[in-house]
Amino acid sequence: MSEHERSRTMPAPPEVVFDQARDLDRLDHWLPQDLHVRPEVLPAVTVHEDSTGQDAHALMRADPDQLRIEWGTRDDDRYAGWLQVADSGSGASEVTIHLSFFDDAHAPGGDDIDTTLEDSLQRLAEEVRLRTDSAAG
Repeated sequence: MSEHERSRTMPAPPEVVFDQARDLDRLDHWLPQDLHVRPEVLPAVTVHEDSTGQDAHALMRADPDQLRIEWGTRDDDRYAGWLQVADSGSGASEVTIHLSFFDDAHAPGGDDIDTTLEDSLQRLAEEVRLRTDSAAG
């Protein structure tokens, strides 16, 4: 089993960040670029991975009261993850993404995962910035 976690501060209220992160129509804007989520009957989703050309049946749940999104494969126990948004004061938020791979044979290399998590948080921060800029202007 391997676990990976990255955090980033974003200059927006936690509710704004959470709403951006859970928007199913905008997930492709911040998730790893080769992953695409297609909603089914929620919480069921299908995740397509461009690099393998395969689809994975997954579950994705968003809890607005806890500002938390959780996901994982539903046909097997390959991976699970969560995103948590917390208020860090002064109108800013701390966003943490955590991934757990239960079978190391299916886990990407540790450096690859860490880089991908950092890139995803950067893209989410940019999406949040665009949203807050357009709301202010």
